[in-house]
Order: sequence, then structure tokens, then C-alpha cells
Amino acid sequence: MPAAATTAISRSAPAIAGRQEPGPYRVAKTTHHERRPVPSLGSDVAAISQAGGVMEDGGMDYQLYVGIDIAADTFTAAWLAPGGEAAAPFTGEQSSAGYTALQRRLRATDVPSVATLAVLEATGNYWVALAVALHEAGYRVAVVNPRQAHHFAKAQLRRAKTDALDARDLAQFAAALRPAPWTPPPAVYHEVRQRLVARDGLLAMRTQARNQRHALLQWPVVVAVVRQHLDELIADLDRRIASLDAEIAAVLKHSEWAESLACLTSAPGIGLVTAAWLLVGTLNFALCASPDALTAYVGLAPVPRESGRSLRGRPTIGHDGNGRLRTALYMATLSAARYNPAIKSFYERLRVAGKPLKVARCAAARKLLHQAWALGTKRQRFDPDHQQQQHATSPQLAA
Repeated sequence: MPAAATTAISRSAPAIAGRQEPGPYRVAKTTHHERRPVPSLGSDVAAISQAGGVMEDGGMDYQLYVGIDIAADTFTAAWLAPGGEAAAPFTGEQSSAGYTALQRRLRATDVPSVATLAVLEATGNYWVALAVALHEAGYRVAVVNPRQAHHFAKAQLRRAKTDALDARDLAQFAAALRPAPWTPPPAVYHEVRQRLVARDGLLAMRTQARNQRHALLQWPVVVAVVRQHLDELIADLDRRIASLDAEIAAVLKHSEWAESLACLTSAPGIGLVTAAWLLVGTLNFALCASPDALTAYVGLAPVPRESGRSLRGRPTIGHDGNGRLRTALYMATLSAARYNPAIKSFYERLRVAGKPLKVARCAAARKLLHQAWALGTKRQRFDPDHQQQQHATSPQLAA
């Protein structure tokens, strides 16, 4: 995602007649930020530059590049060898039979699966099943941000657009940029994220029901049965949300992310839901190699807009990055600015300096994210005296 493209965390693929379900896997992030290895996943997560350009997977000598254009019911694949012409495109169904037919055609090229790089766009949810099928068959699969593929195609100065041409462009994209392979996330990711997404949906429904109840009470005549229905609906949603909260806590406390959860929630301002979104959105802080990369990934890094002498725009955070994580951190900052010593002093200093409210809160959210990074990656509990100890050790920090 300009400087940092929006991460696409896709949801599980919807059931389609004849389609093989993706099993325990769901999707990974699109590749647009620098990432560090994830030992628990068994292979390296894709390493991508913060500027949005795909970093080469220089450790592999690929013999075949496959581009796959995804649609709801079908996919179109084209492949080429290094320095060769693209083969005639192949269109298959989004089903287990279609995936098997594609693998049969790829095997006919006599290129080993580990020497084949297949590139797909993160198009909605429709790419998940095919990406998992190819990954489990031993192929190297890279899932790229559609914006990257779109601008690569525009650079070819081609105005025509078909599925076959898009597949060929993706094959050329794979050969030119060699994006690093994608690895499916662990099972705990699905267990937690699906509950978090369901929780967000229930919260929206509860807000709608409360607004309807409020509007109903403004009328001089209120039908008791209608009011009772809304009251029962709100109470039921309250119970379901509380049940999901308990399930999220139980899943995390009995998973490989339990230690990270304990470290994150030890910091004032970071509760269960915020910690869960941080762990899911970053794969337990495995997606980014540094706190600065994580800040760009979330979309809390101000993006400059300057060009020559005519453009002197004010740096803003924009709308790129992981919007759900950004919202979670912004809301957590409302509490952290009151009870977290490091965040409170930083926030108050910005307000005294005249910074607008939202500017100060976004800056505090960025600082809270850096604090979460330190706690999650170092597996340490929050220490309220850490800042004072740093100032005592280095007096210049207190100046």
C-alpha cells in the first residue's frame, strides 16, 4: 500500500459449490512491509520493503514463473520460463478439480514445484483456497497487493484488460520482482481472528439496536412489545459479546501466544481485545522487522508530501496501513493517556506544546505501539519505573 499500502487481511473463503474448503489455514498479509522470520511457521515470512516495493527472494533460483488471475468462480493462469515467452493461458474452476488440473499442467513442464513461483493478487477472499492448495503441493506462492500488480501493468503501457492478459502480467511481475514466498499463518490466528471479526459485527449490531431503542423512546406513544423486543435483542447481544470475550481469552491463554498476551496486557491501556488484535494483526510481531516498520504497517507513520518548490504538503498518516489495528490503538490510547506513565507524560507534553487533540492522540498511539513492540518481542512485563530508571542512567534523556 503510495508509501505504505493497505494490508489486506482477507476473511475465510465463502463456500462455493464444488470448492474445496481451505481447511485450517486462512490468509496472510499482503506483502508490503519488511518482515522478519517466523520460526514457528517453519519458513521465512515474506520480506518486503517499507516503501512498498517487493524485495527479491534472492535465495531461490526459480525455473518457472506463474501468474494467476483470480475471479469468484474461475481462475486464469499463465507461466513463463526465465527469458522465455508466456505459455497459453489456462482457465480453471475454483474447485479442487480445477486446482488439480492446474497442478497437472504445471507438472507437465518438468519443473520441480520448489523451483516454481506462483504469484496471486489478494483479491477479496477468492485467492485463499488456491494459494493454500499450491502451498501444500510444495509450490512457492507469493500473494501481492493488488495495487502493486495494477501499477506494474500500467507500466507496460497496455490499455487492454482481460483475465488472460492479467495472468501474463502477473507472470512477468513474478519474473521481474521475484516476491518472497507467502506462508499460511498458524491455527491460533484463525481461532482468534474469526472471533474478533464476529465480535466487531455484534458490536455494530448492538449499537444499531441501541440507536433504534433511543429513537423509539422519543415518540409520545411507545409500543411496549416493540420496546421489549429491542431490550431482549440488546441483552442477547451483550451475552454473546461477553461469551466471545471469554473464548478469545481462553484460546490465547492456551496457545503459543500466551506469554505475549501476558506481556502486552501488563501495560496500562492495553486490554484483552487490543492485545488480541495486535497479536493477530502482526502474527505475534513477526510481520515487521523493527518498530518503525510496524508503525508504517499500522499506518501511524506520517507520510511526507513534498516535490520541488511547488508542493509542500503537511505530513499526514492518511488512510493506508492496517485500519483495524490503528483503530484499536487509538481507542487504547484514551486509557493509556490517563494511566500509563510513559504515555501520559508524553501526551500531556504534546498538549502543553499546543498540539491538536487528535495529533497528540495519534502520536501517543504510535508511542503505545512502540511500547507494545518492546513488550511483545522481548517477552517482558511492563515496568512503570523503566522511564525513570533510564533518566537516572542517562540524565540527558530527562532534559
